[in-house]
Amino acid sequence: MSDDGYTKHGAGRHDGPASTSPYPLSRLSAPHELVDVAREIQQADALLGAVTGGKLAQIARQIRALQEQARQVLEAAQRDSELHRAACNFKKRPGHVYHLYRRGDGVPYLSMLSPEEWGGAPPHAFEGSYRLELDMSWTPADEAAAHDAEAGALARLLGRGE
Repeated sequence: MSDDGYTKHGAGRHDGPASTSPYPLSRLSAPHELVDVAREIQQADALLGAVTGGKLAQIARQIRALQEQARQVLEAAQRDSELHRAACNFKKRPGHVYHLYRRGDGVPYLSMLSPEEWGGAPPHAFEGSYRLELDMSWTPADEAAAHDAEAGALARLLGRGE
């Protein structure tokens, strides 16, 4: 800028009162210096980094939870497949509890008789009791009550009331 009364762009300097200035002037406003602007940008970057880090941590927790759910689904599918392939000399009906045994040669089979009904001495190794569900999945007998409670709560939540 030169001292001839003109700015770099050819317009004259404003010599009138500050209230008529074409650009903002105020003795009350804080001076805007490059250091202040840089500090604000740095603070904004730090805040954005913290927020982004928090969101990424939440996504990582969700991914781990989904991986665990996927593992459980795969294990249940493998168990259900084994139970459907087990030898069975009767027609399986949903809602009934069946008992899985394994013969000495490693062949699994389903029985309607529990170990107690064998007088506490079943003829083969007992591996567990399972209830066949309507969707043809299997629920371990010791988890059936919790499964029913969860299904009832879901039905009430969906307005189907039971």
